[in-house]
Amino acid sequence: MATIKDIAEKAGVSITTVSRVLKQDPTLSVTQETRERVYDTAQSLGYTKKSFKHSLKKIAFLYWVTAKEDLEDVYFQMVKKGVEKQAIDRQLDLTTYASDQGIESIDPQTKGVICIGRFSKKELDHIRTITNDIVFIDTSPDEDHFDSVRPHLRRMIERMIDYFNCNGHTAIGYIGGDDIDPDGGGYIQDRREQAFRNYMQRKRLLNEQFIFTGKEYAVSEGYSLMKEAISLGSQMPTAFCVASDSLAVGCLQALNEERILLPERVSIFSINDASIAQYISPPLTTFRIDIKLLCQTAVDLLLERFVDQRNASKTVLLSCEPVFRKSTK
Repeated sequence: MATIKDIAEKAGVSITTVSRVLKQDPTLSVTQETRERVYDTAQSLGYTKKSFKHSLKKIAFLYWVTAKEDLEDVYFQMVKKGVEKQAIDRQLDLTTYASDQGIESIDPQTKGVICIGRFSKKELDHIRTITNDIVFIDTSPDEDHFDSVRPHLRRMIERMIDYFNCNGHTAIGYIGGDDIDPDGGGYIQDRREQAFRNYMQRKRLLNEQFIFTGKEYAVSEGYSLMKEAISLGSQMPTAFCVASDSLAVGCLQALNEERILLPERVSIFSINDASIAQYISPPLTTFRIDIKLLCQTAVDLLLERFVDQRNASKTVLLSCEPVFRKSTK
């Protein structure tokens, strides 16, 4: 395995210079030609530190989330902070773009792109004219062409249902939201609802009357949807799979307002483990998504393409662990 000393000897510079170049020391005063020579020598000798050459490449982070989503769903805010922190930690030359800037605002010199949000086919085609090194967080719009990393939502929903079944629940409801179709402009069924329907159908427990969906993943939407469920009276499900913590907070507000006891009458299981989940009443049982690992993996996938010259697309599904609190038994 090549050492820093080997690189220094072949590149004709000091060991200290090689060390500081590979660490992207911002205080080091050397020419770009010297930096390139050190990087090329390191790569030719098989130096294995994955991130040594990334600081030369412009990377775009496309935060294609609406202002309303950014305000009401803490998940997106956490991912944005996570990606930007990874950029600082790894000294990436990262520029963040918001959807209202338009896809044409991306610097044409960009060498790699990390995306979160919804993108039309036209927007995806435009990104591919700039670079083929593209990673999506939370979605997989085209697994044949793009890398992606996302929480394994289907397994989370299935594990919720299994947990409820093991605790004697058969009348299980779902509260969630539709997804926006970026091409048609309408709404399409969310992956979590699809997973719920499919798994409940397999278990022969699906009841269409117990599925409540809105258009937003907001507290107010969760409140309204749970009010609809409460209107079923004694026929209301005894347990609910809820698509996000934001919706679940609204659900708990509606249940508390009606003085419906949790978990004695109704159990609630959600996704994300936002910071508020442990402080609401009752504290929320939820799946914890490791945001740091999610963002770290996205950057790793991009560096694999840069450094290892990987061309085959890769999809990574992250498992998540439940955090049990008082909204379930």
